[in-house]
Amino acid sequence: MTETQRGLRNMTVGGVAGHIFAFALPLLAGSFLQQLYNMVDSWVVGKYVGDSALAAVGVGFPVIFMFTSLFIGLSNGGTVVIAQFYGAGHMDRVRDAVDTIYTSFICAAIPVTALAVAAVKPILWLLRVDQSAYHDAWVYLMVVCAGLIGTIGYNLNAGILGGLGNSRSTLLFLATAAVLNIFLDLALVLWAGLGVLGVALGTIISQAFSWLFGLFYINRRYPEITIRPFSRRFDRQLFGQIMGIGLPAGIQMSLVAVGSMVIMSKVNSYGEAYTAGYNVGYRLDQLAFLPVQSLSNAVTAFVGQNIGAQRVDRARRGIRVTVASAVIWSLAMTALLIPCGPFLISQFSTTSAVIDAGAAYLRGIMPFYGFFAVFFTLNNAMRGAGESVFPMVNTVLSLILLRVPSVYLIANRFGPEYMYYGFGVGWAVGFAATVLYYLSGRWKRRGSLAETGASAAPPLEKDPL
Repeated sequence: MTETQRGLRNMTVGGVAGHIFAFALPLLAGSFLQQLYNMVDSWVVGKYVGDSALAAVGVGFPVIFMFTSLFIGLSNGGTVVIAQFYGAGHMDRVRDAVDTIYTSFICAAIPVTALAVAAVKPILWLLRVDQSAYHDAWVYLMVVCAGLIGTIGYNLNAGILGGLGNSRSTLLFLATAAVLNIFLDLALVLWAGLGVLGVALGTIISQAFSWLFGLFYINRRYPEITIRPFSRRFDRQLFGQIMGIGLPAGIQMSLVAVGSMVIMSKVNSYGEAYTAGYNVGYRLDQLAFLPVQSLSNAVTAFVGQNIGAQRVDRARRGIRVTVASAVIWSLAMTALLIPCGPFLISQFSTTSAVIDAGAAYLRGIMPFYGFFAVFFTLNNAMRGAGESVFPMVNTVLSLILLRVPSVYLIANRFGPEYMYYGFGVGWAVGFAATVLYYLSGRWKRRGSLAETGASAAPPLEKDPL
């Protein structure tokens, strides 16, 4: 059986656009399924439990993302390192990277879970959650934080396969989770009457199953990279390289999540209905952004493999294709969501205040969507080349130091219906800085890991820890 038949994709040869779109489409389908079952969570609690439960579930999303971000960063770093070794033909080092990633995960998963559970109450206090939604938010976060290991494990599996050019298997894992989650939502909320607790249980059970199914599938189909979670094989040099790329990405995502929670704190101060409307608008925003996100993940792997193969010009061609596609999609979504926003939000709640709040969110952010698409895509492309520090610094500057104060200032000066124009301030600055840095060519100076002596590293030893 050839590598192509097994789902692996060598993106250093063949058509540039074909590789990027073929890699991105399964990611898009998988991300759509993931958002679908998240939206089913929101739809079920909004329709059958109430606006307070809808607000409570929405509060949980940025909190969960903050705790999983460091591991998603590890996954991203693993994708780049594996892609570069795979592009250079060093499968022995791919094997070492897989062992190192999973050993790190097993050592850190329990402490991170304990920290997340302990931090739930302080975070809810900082978020100024409305009293009507506080108990449901506490229940949801406590359960989902206790089950973080499934979410983290799934992301690691996806990162490993992504570096090998395989996005089809990730789609299979997500489809399994989506179907199971939807079934559990209906069973635990509608039939068992567990409310928000049922939604939380459905989430962690489906994600854990998706992770474990992924382990079984990878080990059965790709014996050359068999995942052995408790092998304790650990390469310190490789771990340093993975974290050199992944840690800035993880810190960036964690800080962005913190920024989102600060914005949510402001949103929550306007009451339950405003929080519920914001959460529905945010869900529609995430759904609209999925193609850009999928293309950006595809270009990370594409650039990584071609940098590993020393084909920089080919990497740049792939980046141009991806950016152009992202901009076209963003313009189309802007034309759709601004006029259709109120109708779409009304499918989640018939409360007029909720609909107005969600529509205000979409009116505020969509005119600037193209800026964010280019900013996001170029950052991921440069990360594929091993440049992770500039994307982190620029993201922190634009999405936290500029966006958050702008939202607060506009809200205080003009009212909550205009506060989301503050997103555009941060996105525009981030766009300008990213484009200038990319055009400078400094991101190419990182070079290939396969040419820096990594392929000549000694055999792995069991980590004494």
